[in-house]
Amino acid sequence: MRKLIEPENKKIPIVRQCELLGLNRASYYYQPVPANAKNLALMRRIDEIYTEFPYYGALKITAQLNRELPEPVNHKRIARLMRLMGIQAIFPRKNTSQPHPEHAKYPYLLHGIDINRPNQVWGTDITFVRAKDLWFYLVAIIDWYSRYVVAWKLSKTLCVDFCAEALKQALSTAIPEIHNSDQGSQFTAQEYLALLKQHPETRISMDGRGRCFDNIFTERLWRTVKYEEVYLRDYESFDDARQSLGRYFTTYNEKRLHQSLGYLTPAEAYYRKSRNLKISQEILKVENHLQIA
Repeated sequence: MRKLIEPENKKIPIVRQCELLGLNRASYYYQPVPANAKNLALMRRIDEIYTEFPYYGALKITAQLNRELPEPVNHKRIARLMRLMGIQAIFPRKNTSQPHPEHAKYPYLLHGIDINRPNQVWGTDITFVRAKDLWFYLVAIIDWYSRYVVAWKLSKTLCVDFCAEALKQALSTAIPEIHNSDQGSQFTAQEYLALLKQHPETRISMDGRGRCFDNIFTERLWRTVKYEEVYLRDYESFDDARQSLGRYFTTYNEKRLHQSLGYLTPAEAYYRKSRNLKISQEILKVENHLQIA
């Protein structure tokens, strides 16, 4: 898609060309810059510390690193690497996470809700995935009732494109009643929200500032993925990571038992309940028809 952009075109600005093509402007300007070996080693360890202690901010992660490393590191450097990785501590904060000023914001709809069926609530989030001398970004859309990963995508850049692709894939499986996300620029972008607005039965919900544990199901998924897959591998390339994660998510959905689901797999909980709901709805239609007759 980037090949269709004409930088020398003086009549149509690059910003407008990106809009016409549905391309995120930031992803067009982004050029991957290889990190030095020391930064990569720091990022690997930051990822491990953050996964174990997701409530640690840059200062505590720096303190932990300085307990382990022969040479001290500065907290500003760690904060910069954490921003590059797209992570921040899970705790209430004072207006530190701002959505894009031109992007839409939606209210939080999940307060006090009883989640008791598939496709009632979907949640989504992005995490950092390390590889050998590389790093990537992983997005997943998870059904909160069954923990079923409806869709996922891996990307070399932190832009809206791969999030929109994951959402398209998820919507080809089912349509949720509520879609919940944080207010990150990937999920508040026009091209992402436009996909949801094609389905008026879906209500859009976004975590508000101070609601630090609203996406806890996806945070638990990331912890599981890191310990059971990412940390056990040393991905050689983007394709290697994508293929290995594909195998893992198949196992996670179809074979991994969950105690919270009564030792069902996510796929069993998702499709069995969906099937039972569909049968119940058909029975209700027949009963209503008989009553009318």
